Amino acid sequence: MWTSSDLDPKSVHQRREGGDDVRGQNQRYSRRTSMNRYAFIIKDFSLTLRKPTKTDSGNYTCSISAGGKERRLRDIQLQVKDQQVEVMVREGSQSVILPCNTTPDLPEDTAVEWTRSDLGLITVHEYSNRNDDIMTQDEVYRDRTKMNEDLLRTGDLSLTLKQPKVKDTGQYICTIYRDKDILRQKIVLQVKEQLSFWDAVLLFCLLVFLLIFLLPCVVLVLFHFMQYFMSVYMVEVDSGKESVRLPCKAIVGFLKDTRVEWTNRDNRKIHIYQNGSDQPGEQDEFYRARTKMKTNLLKTGDLSLTVEYPTDEDTNTYTCTVYSMKGDILLTKTVKLSVR
Repeated sequence: MWTSSDLDPKSVHQRREGGDDVRGQNQRYSRRTSMNRYAFIIKDFSLTLRKPTKTDSGNYTCSISAGGKERRLRDIQLQVKDQQVEVMVREGSQSVILPCNTTPDLPEDTAVEWTRSDLGLITVHEYSNRNDDIMTQDEVYRDRTKMNEDLLRTGDLSLTLKQPKVKDTGQYICTIYRDKDILRQKIVLQVKEQLSFWDAVLLFCLLVFLLIFLLPCVVLVLFHFMQYFMSVYMVEVDSGKESVRLPCKAIVGFLKDTRVEWTNRDNRKIHIYQNGSDQPGEQDEFYRARTKMKTNLLKTGDLSLTVEYPTDEDTNTYTCTVYSMKGDILLTKTVKLSVR
Protein backbone atom coordinates (compact mmCIF):
# COMPACT_ATOMS: atom_id res chain seq x y z
CA MET A 1 0.00 0.00 0.00
CA TRP A 2 1.23 3.46 -0.92
CA THR A 3 -0.50 6.23 1.05
CA SER A 4 -0.15 9.92 1.83
CA SER A 5 -1.45 11.35 5.09
CA ASP A 6 -1.90 14.74 3.39
CA LEU A 7 -4.70 13.35 1.21
CA ASP A 8 -8.33 12.38 1.65
CA PRO A 9 -8.71 9.60 0.73
CA LYS A 10 -5.08 8.87 1.53
CA SER A 11 -4.66 5.85 -0.78
CA VAL A 12 -2.20 6.50 -3.61
CA HIS A 13 -1.80 2.93 -4.91
CA GLN A 14 -2.53 -0.58 -3.72
CA ARG A 15 -1.42 -3.93 -5.10
CA ARG A 16 -2.45 -7.44 -4.20
CA GLU A 17 -1.01 -10.71 -5.43
CA GLY A 18 -3.67 -10.77 -8.12
CA GLY A 19 -2.77 -7.30 -9.46
CA ASP A 20 -3.39 -3.62 -8.82
CA ASP A 21 -6.36 -2.62 -6.68
CA VAL A 22 -7.24 1.06 -7.24
CA ARG A 23 -10.85 1.02 -6.00
CA GLY A 24 -10.08 3.34 -3.09
CA GLN A 25 -7.41 5.35 -4.88
CA ASN A 26 -7.42 9.15 -4.64
CA GLN A 27 -8.58 10.42 -8.03
CA ARG A 28 -5.61 12.78 -8.21
CA TYR A 29 -3.46 9.74 -9.03
CA SER A 30 -5.87 8.04 -11.41
CA ARG A 31 -4.02 6.31 -14.27
CA ARG A 32 -0.70 7.80 -13.15
CA THR A 33 0.63 5.08 -10.81
CA SER A 34 2.01 1.61 -11.37
CA MET A 35 4.15 -1.07 -9.70
CA ASN A 36 6.28 -3.90 -11.00
CA ARG A 37 4.07 -6.85 -11.98
CA TYR A 38 6.50 -9.20 -10.18
CA ALA A 39 6.71 -7.04 -7.05
CA PHE A 40 5.89 -9.89 -4.63
CA ILE A 41 8.43 -12.21 -6.27
CA ILE A 42 11.38 -9.81 -6.44
CA LYS A 43 10.28 -7.91 -3.30
CA ASP A 44 10.52 -4.57 -5.08
CA PHE A 45 7.53 -2.45 -4.05
CA SER A 46 8.69 0.80 -5.72
CA LEU A 47 5.96 3.06 -7.10
CA THR A 48 6.16 4.79 -10.47
CA LEU A 49 4.32 8.14 -10.61
CA ARG A 50 3.85 9.49 -14.13
CA LYS A 51 3.63 13.18 -15.08
CA PRO A 52 4.51 14.56 -11.63
CA THR A 53 3.33 18.08 -10.78
CA LYS A 54 4.15 20.43 -7.92
CA THR A 55 0.93 19.40 -6.13
CA ASP A 56 2.34 15.85 -5.87
CA SER A 57 4.99 17.12 -3.45
CA GLY A 58 4.56 15.61 0.02
CA ASN A 59 5.22 12.61 2.26
CA TYR A 60 4.43 9.09 1.04
CA THR A 61 4.41 5.84 3.02
CA CYS A 62 4.96 2.33 1.69
CA SER A 63 3.35 -0.39 3.87
CA ILE A 64 2.66 -4.09 3.54
CA SER A 65 -0.11 -6.03 5.27
CA ALA A 66 -0.92 -9.73 5.65
CA GLY A 67 -3.16 -11.66 8.02
CA GLY A 68 -4.54 -8.50 9.58
CA LYS A 69 -1.06 -7.20 10.47
CA GLU A 70 0.45 -4.11 8.84
CA ARG A 71 4.11 -3.20 8.60
CA ARG A 72 5.49 0.17 7.49
CA LEU A 73 8.43 -0.33 5.13
CA ARG A 74 9.53 3.17 4.24
CA ASP A 75 8.61 6.87 4.28
CA ILE A 76 9.44 8.90 1.18
CA GLN A 77 9.44 12.68 0.82
CA LEU A 78 8.78 13.84 -2.74
CA GLN A 79 9.57 17.35 -3.91
CA VAL A 80 8.50 18.36 -7.42
CA LYS A 81 10.20 21.53 -8.59
CA ASP A 82 8.51 24.16 -10.74
CA GLN A 83 8.91 23.63 -14.45
CA GLN A 84 10.96 26.49 -15.88
CA VAL A 85 11.15 27.60 -19.50
CA GLU A 86 13.46 30.31 -20.81
CA VAL A 87 12.23 32.63 -23.58
CA MET A 88 14.38 35.22 -25.33
CA VAL A 89 13.23 38.02 -27.64
CA ARG A 90 14.64 41.25 -29.08
CA GLU A 91 13.07 44.58 -28.07
CA GLY A 92 11.03 45.97 -30.94
CA SER A 93 9.53 42.60 -31.85
CA GLN A 94 5.82 42.62 -32.51
CA SER A 95 5.09 40.07 -29.77
CA VAL A 96 6.44 37.15 -27.76
CA ILE A 97 4.69 33.97 -26.56
CA LEU A 98 5.13 32.74 -22.99
CA PRO A 99 4.35 28.99 -23.22
CA CYS A 100 2.09 27.19 -20.76
CA ASN A 101 0.45 23.87 -21.62
CA THR A 102 -1.53 21.23 -19.76
CA THR A 103 -3.94 18.41 -20.53
CA PRO A 104 -6.77 19.25 -22.96
CA ASP A 105 -10.53 19.31 -22.27
CA LEU A 106 -10.29 21.28 -19.03
CA PRO A 107 -13.37 21.78 -16.83
CA GLU A 108 -15.33 24.98 -17.45
CA ASP A 109 -14.53 26.31 -13.98
CA THR A 110 -10.79 26.19 -14.67
CA ALA A 111 -9.04 29.48 -13.92
CA VAL A 112 -5.64 30.63 -15.18
CA GLU A 113 -3.55 33.34 -13.59
CA TRP A 114 -0.42 34.85 -15.11
CA THR A 115 1.72 36.70 -12.57
CA ARG A 116 5.17 38.18 -12.38
CA SER A 117 7.04 36.99 -9.32
CA ASP A 118 10.13 39.21 -9.38
CA LEU A 119 8.12 42.41 -8.86
CA GLY A 120 6.06 41.40 -5.86
CA LEU A 121 3.67 39.00 -7.63
CA ILE A 122 1.81 41.48 -9.83
CA THR A 123 -1.02 40.23 -12.06
CA VAL A 124 -0.15 40.13 -15.74
CA HIS A 125 -3.28 38.40 -17.05
CA GLU A 126 -6.19 36.48 -15.54
CA TYR A 127 -8.70 34.09 -17.08
CA SER A 128 -11.75 32.80 -15.23
CA ASN A 129 -15.40 31.96 -15.95
CA ARG A 130 -14.44 31.43 -19.59
CA ASN A 131 -13.43 35.10 -20.00
CA ASP A 132 -10.41 37.35 -19.57
CA ASP A 133 -10.50 39.39 -16.38
CA ILE A 134 -8.71 42.71 -16.90
CA MET A 135 -9.90 44.33 -13.68
CA THR A 136 -7.07 42.78 -11.67
CA GLN A 137 -4.46 43.29 -14.39
CA ASP A 138 -1.52 45.60 -13.67
CA GLU A 139 -1.70 48.72 -15.81
CA VAL A 140 1.79 48.06 -17.20
CA TYR A 141 0.34 45.13 -19.15
CA ARG A 142 -3.03 46.71 -20.01
CA ASP A 143 -3.99 46.08 -23.66
CA ARG A 144 -0.71 44.19 -24.22
CA THR A 145 -1.72 40.60 -23.36
CA LYS A 146 -4.02 37.96 -24.78
CA MET A 147 -4.62 34.23 -24.50
CA ASN A 148 -5.67 31.71 -27.12
CA GLU A 149 -9.28 31.11 -27.98
CA ASP A 150 -10.78 27.74 -27.03
CA LEU A 151 -7.94 27.28 -24.53
CA LEU A 152 -9.95 24.96 -22.28
CA ARG A 153 -10.38 22.47 -25.11
CA THR A 154 -6.78 22.58 -26.33
CA GLY A 155 -5.03 22.99 -22.97
CA ASP A 156 -2.80 25.68 -24.52
CA LEU A 157 -2.76 28.40 -21.87
CA SER A 158 0.13 30.36 -23.38
CA LEU A 159 0.21 34.13 -23.04
CA THR A 160 1.00 36.51 -25.89
CA LEU A 161 2.77 39.67 -24.78
CA LYS A 162 2.68 42.47 -27.36
CA GLN A 163 5.55 44.89 -27.98
CA PRO A 164 7.96 43.40 -25.41
CA LYS A 165 10.28 45.90 -23.72
CA VAL A 166 13.53 45.47 -21.77
CA LYS A 167 11.64 46.22 -18.54
CA ASP A 168 9.44 43.17 -19.22
CA THR A 169 12.46 40.95 -18.51
CA GLY A 170 11.69 38.80 -15.46
CA GLN A 171 10.08 35.65 -14.03
CA TYR A 172 6.48 34.85 -14.96
CA ILE A 173 4.30 32.18 -13.37
CA CYS A 174 1.38 30.45 -15.07
CA THR A 175 -0.95 29.11 -12.35
CA ILE A 176 -3.77 26.75 -13.30
CA TYR A 177 -6.67 26.17 -10.90
CA ARG A 178 -8.32 22.94 -12.05
CA ASP A 179 -10.78 21.19 -9.73
CA LYS A 180 -8.80 20.77 -6.50
CA ASP A 181 -5.44 20.83 -8.29
CA ILE A 182 -3.14 23.83 -8.55
CA LEU A 183 -0.52 23.56 -11.27
CA ARG A 184 2.32 26.02 -11.77
CA GLN A 185 4.75 26.61 -14.61
CA LYS A 186 7.58 29.14 -14.47
CA ILE A 187 8.75 31.10 -17.51
CA VAL A 188 11.83 33.32 -17.52
CA LEU A 189 11.57 36.07 -20.15
CA GLN A 190 14.63 37.96 -21.35
CA VAL A 191 14.08 40.95 -23.63
CA LYS A 192 17.31 42.14 -25.22
CA GLU A 193 17.92 45.72 -26.27
CA GLN A 194 17.80 46.72 -29.90
CA LEU A 195 21.11 47.43 -31.56
CA SER A 196 21.92 51.12 -31.37
CA PHE A 197 23.17 53.01 -34.42
CA TRP A 198 26.79 52.85 -33.23
CA ASP A 199 26.46 49.17 -32.36
CA ALA A 200 25.29 48.51 -35.91
CA VAL A 201 28.21 50.57 -37.30
CA LEU A 202 30.68 48.64 -35.15
CA LEU A 203 29.21 45.31 -36.26
CA PHE A 204 29.42 46.40 -39.90
CA CYS A 205 33.08 47.41 -39.49
CA LEU A 206 33.82 44.05 -37.88
CA LEU A 207 32.25 42.20 -40.80
CA VAL A 208 34.23 44.29 -43.29
CA PHE A 209 37.43 43.52 -41.38
CA LEU A 210 36.68 39.80 -41.45
CA LEU A 211 35.97 39.88 -45.18
CA ILE A 212 39.07 41.90 -46.08
CA PHE A 213 41.67 40.32 -43.82
CA LEU A 214 40.48 36.91 -42.64
CA LEU A 215 38.60 35.61 -45.68
CA PRO A 216 41.72 35.44 -47.90
CA CYS A 217 43.53 33.57 -45.12
CA VAL A 218 40.68 31.09 -44.86
CA VAL A 219 40.69 30.59 -48.62
CA LEU A 220 44.44 29.96 -48.61
CA VAL A 221 44.18 27.44 -45.79
CA LEU A 222 41.31 25.62 -47.51
CA PHE A 223 43.26 25.58 -50.77
CA HIS A 224 46.31 24.21 -48.97
CA PHE A 225 44.40 21.33 -47.40
CA MET A 226 42.05 20.76 -50.34
CA GLN A 227 44.14 17.92 -51.65
CA TYR A 228 43.52 15.98 -48.43
CA PHE A 229 39.78 15.88 -49.02
CA MET A 230 39.17 16.17 -52.77
CA SER A 231 38.35 12.89 -54.50
CA VAL A 232 39.61 14.32 -57.87
CA TYR A 233 42.44 16.85 -58.00
CA MET A 234 43.26 18.91 -61.13
CA VAL A 235 46.86 19.66 -62.19
CA GLU A 236 47.94 21.67 -65.25
CA VAL A 237 51.49 22.15 -66.53
CA ASP A 238 53.21 23.38 -69.69
CA SER A 239 55.24 20.90 -71.72
CA GLY A 240 58.95 21.45 -71.47
CA LYS A 241 58.85 21.87 -67.70
CA GLU A 242 61.43 19.90 -65.75
CA SER A 243 58.79 18.05 -63.70
CA VAL A 244 55.20 18.02 -62.45
CA ARG A 245 53.92 16.82 -59.09
CA LEU A 246 50.78 14.71 -58.71
CA PRO A 247 49.55 15.26 -55.12
CA CYS A 248 48.36 12.46 -52.86
CA LYS A 249 48.39 13.11 -49.13
CA ALA A 250 46.93 11.28 -46.16
CA ILE A 251 46.22 12.73 -42.74
CA VAL A 252 47.86 9.74 -41.02
CA GLY A 253 50.91 7.61 -41.76
CA PHE A 254 50.99 3.93 -42.77
CA LEU A 255 52.77 0.74 -41.68
CA LYS A 256 55.98 -0.45 -43.35
CA ASP A 257 54.28 -3.32 -45.21
CA THR A 258 51.90 -0.93 -47.00
CA ARG A 259 51.86 -0.99 -50.84
CA VAL A 260 51.37 2.20 -52.87
CA GLU A 261 50.34 2.01 -56.56
CA TRP A 262 50.14 4.85 -59.06
CA THR A 263 48.15 3.85 -62.17
CA ASN A 264 46.43 5.69 -65.01
CA ARG A 265 43.01 5.21 -66.56
CA ASP A 266 44.51 2.69 -69.01
CA ASN A 267 45.51 0.64 -65.96
CA ARG A 268 49.20 1.09 -66.75
CA LYS A 269 51.40 1.01 -63.68
CA ILE A 270 53.13 4.35 -63.34
CA HIS A 271 54.98 3.78 -60.07
CA ILE A 272 55.01 1.05 -57.39
CA TYR A 273 56.29 1.35 -53.84
CA GLN A 274 56.40 -1.69 -51.51
CA ASN A 275 58.52 -3.15 -48.72
CA GLY A 276 60.19 0.19 -48.09
CA SER A 277 61.44 0.85 -51.65
CA ASP A 278 60.40 1.51 -55.26
CA GLN A 279 59.61 -1.48 -57.49
CA PRO A 280 60.80 -0.47 -61.00
CA GLY A 281 60.35 -4.03 -62.27
CA GLU A 282 56.57 -3.61 -62.15
CA GLN A 283 56.63 -0.16 -63.73
CA ASP A 284 55.46 0.61 -67.28
CA GLU A 285 58.42 1.24 -69.59
CA PHE A 286 57.09 4.65 -70.69
CA TYR A 287 57.50 5.97 -67.15
CA ARG A 288 60.66 4.11 -66.18
CA ALA A 289 63.31 6.45 -64.73
CA ARG A 290 60.84 9.39 -65.03
CA THR A 291 59.01 9.05 -61.71
CA LYS A 292 60.00 9.34 -58.08
CA MET A 293 58.39 9.58 -54.65
CA LYS A 294 59.59 11.15 -51.42
CA THR A 295 61.65 9.25 -48.89
CA ASN A 296 60.00 8.20 -45.63
CA LEU A 297 56.68 8.61 -47.40
CA LEU A 298 54.70 6.08 -45.34
CA LYS A 299 55.54 7.84 -42.09
CA THR A 300 54.66 11.33 -43.33
CA GLY A 301 51.60 10.28 -45.39
CA ASP A 302 52.86 12.29 -48.40
CA LEU A 303 52.47 9.82 -51.28
CA SER A 304 52.75 12.42 -54.05
CA LEU A 305 54.37 11.38 -57.33
CA THR A 306 56.80 13.51 -59.33
CA VAL A 307 56.81 12.94 -63.12
CA GLU A 308 59.86 14.37 -64.91
CA TYR A 309 59.80 16.08 -68.31
CA PRO A 310 56.02 15.88 -68.89
CA THR A 311 54.71 15.89 -72.49
CA ASP A 312 51.20 15.96 -73.93
CA GLU A 313 51.32 12.15 -73.94
CA ASP A 314 51.28 12.30 -70.14
CA THR A 315 47.83 13.96 -70.16
CA ASN A 316 45.74 11.37 -68.35
CA THR A 317 43.85 10.50 -65.18
CA TYR A 318 46.09 9.04 -62.48
CA THR A 319 45.04 7.12 -59.37
CA CYS A 320 46.99 6.71 -56.16
CA THR A 321 45.90 3.57 -54.29
CA VAL A 322 47.20 2.40 -50.91
CA TYR A 323 46.86 -1.30 -50.00
CA SER A 324 47.36 -3.07 -46.70
CA MET A 325 49.41 -6.28 -46.44
CA LYS A 326 46.14 -8.24 -46.77
CA GLY A 327 45.19 -6.40 -49.94
CA ASP A 328 42.55 -4.12 -48.43
CA ILE A 329 42.30 -0.62 -49.91
CA LEU A 330 43.26 1.98 -47.29
CA LEU A 331 43.19 5.10 -49.46
CA THR A 332 42.49 6.14 -53.03
CA LYS A 333 43.03 9.56 -54.65
CA THR A 334 42.54 10.60 -58.28
CA VAL A 335 44.52 13.31 -60.11
CA LYS A 336 43.73 14.65 -63.58
CA LEU A 337 46.88 15.86 -65.33
CA SER A 338 46.69 18.18 -68.29
CA VAL A 339 49.93 18.98 -70.16
CA ARG A 340 49.56 21.98 -72.42
